[in-house]
Amino acid sequence: MLQAVVFDLDYTLAVPQRDRTTILEAATDAADAPDLSRADYLEAHRRNLTRETREPIFAELLEGRETGTEPADLAAAYREEIASDLEPLPGVESMLAELGEQYRIGLLTNGPVRAQRDKLETLGWEDAFDAALVTGELEAGKPDARAFEAITDELGVDPEDAVYVGDEVEADIEGATGAGMTAIQILLEDGADPDPRAAAHVSQDDVATAVPAAIAGLDESMADA
Repeated sequence: MLQAVVFDLDYTLAVPQRDRTTILEAATDAADAPDLSRADYLEAHRRNLTRETREPIFAELLEGRETGTEPADLAAAYREEIASDLEPLPGVESMLAELGEQYRIGLLTNGPVRAQRDKLETLGWEDAFDAALVTGELEAGKPDARAFEAITDELGVDPEDAVYVGDEVEADIEGATGAGMTAIQILLEDGADPDPRAAAHVSQDDVATAVPAAIAGLDESMADA
């Protein structure tokens, strides 16, 4: 039987009201920084998954640019824009509470410590999980197996007794299954196609109802095996 359910954060449990390109543009305007591309930001973010803040990300992006903007100021502006924009998907708070009556509930999210911890504080979710880890606190980020091993260790369960719920194919589905966990893929509009390595696929619009149903189905299958 499953003992733990671990969630990704961004686009799995919570979403910004504006798209991330617009948020990045607002942050660069607020910090009087040059225009930056979302694609370049994502590449820099992937290279800085174990950082304390986003400052190294923006230091990379501003390197060689003619600007007086400090990376720390741009990181702060971006963090403020995200915080003002973030909201939970409908029903997920009740879902977490209900699942917590039967399973250990965890969170594993990629990103710098301050950025992701700020999101949890903004959402009021500091105590919503039995364990919540940000890869900035770890030696490796998703999809590295060490990140997934860290959260199952924190929850006190074996990877094969835990399911991971996330939207990104490489970071979440490939990472979780490679670490021995079962995966549920959250499907976004205009996002990645269903990945066959995931045991179940759930539309982002239906997370609060469909994820518990998928977990119940997995539990039943494991009991019958």
